[in-house]
Amino acid sequence: MRRLLLTGAVLAMAMPAWGDDVGYEIGGERFTGYFAAAAEPRGLVLIIHDWDGLDDYERQRADMIAELGYDAFAADLFGADNRPETTEARQAATRAVLGDRKRLLELVLAALEEGRALSDADQVVIAGYCFGGTVMLAAARSGEVENAAGYASFHGHFPEGEAWPQDTAPILIMHGGIDQGPSIEDLASFVREAEEAGLTYTAEIYSGADHAFTVFGGDNYQERADTLSWERFRRFLAETLG
Repeated sequence: MRRLLLTGAVLAMAMPAWGDDVGYEIGGERFTGYFAAAAEPRGLVLIIHDWDGLDDYERQRADMIAELGYDAFAADLFGADNRPETTEARQAATRAVLGDRKRLLELVLAALEEGRALSDADQVVIAGYCFGGTVMLAAARSGEVENAAGYASFHGHFPEGEAWPQDTAPILIMHGGIDQGPSIEDLASFVREAEEAGLTYTAEIYSGADHAFTVFGGDNYQERADTLSWERFRRFLAETLG
């Protein structure tokens, strides 16, 4: 089986699939994640999907991470049979997670446990896209994630919550310059809060990039922002995972 990697309108390369779908359970509910194994993993990356659920986009990103030398586990936060296709269904699915902080943490921590069980790596970075970036930050500020080496958000929102733990691992934020949801003002509010909490963070802004600028084939895909943010993410993994 082969998967195509697209950059803008150009077919850049043919890329082999590295992993397989993985079924797991949380409290009797069935979920389907995706695990891509690196040849000699230097760490583990837990990927949180965007608002349409885990699909081939997250699988492709997991394969790309495995190619960089890190195991990758793409979590499923909606359930094995829930891949919402309409705006209304996606909004309902995201509200069910973001509106229930206890369930959000249960889903993230169980997925992290599953990923760690599949990998021999000791250190983990949690990364999220859109909705997944929001979930990742909510989990980070909860203080419930143990032994995380870092957190990375691609065009995610900035959830409110409890005070940030003082030992929060480094955070990488990648944001589109013309994104209105979340906006630059939302990013600025996060920066002020992060400074007050004494967090270690990096925030990158990509000119002309709108929301979901990394989604291959999407209306807002921007090759420049996608390339730059992926390179920054690659360096972040090297900095945090070795």
